[in-house]
Amino acid sequence: MKRSELIRQLIEAGCHFYRHGANHDIYLNPKTSQKQPVPRHQEIDNALAKHIKKYLGIISKLDVK
Repeated sequence: MKRSELIRQLIEAGCHFYRHGANHDIYLNPKTSQKQPVPRHQEIDNALAKHIKKYLGIISKLDVK
């Protein structure tokens, strides 16, 4: 998955950019108060993207199996 697509999904779900890390950007879900790092790679592994969304409390219809 492209990083820009993941960021778009996070923002649409209500998450906000929290701060920069050394190699990651930290995003915050204000509804759950969960913070999760997102790597700055162009491509992010689908399993990692799913983990990030799950931890932040974002469930996509495409991810439910």
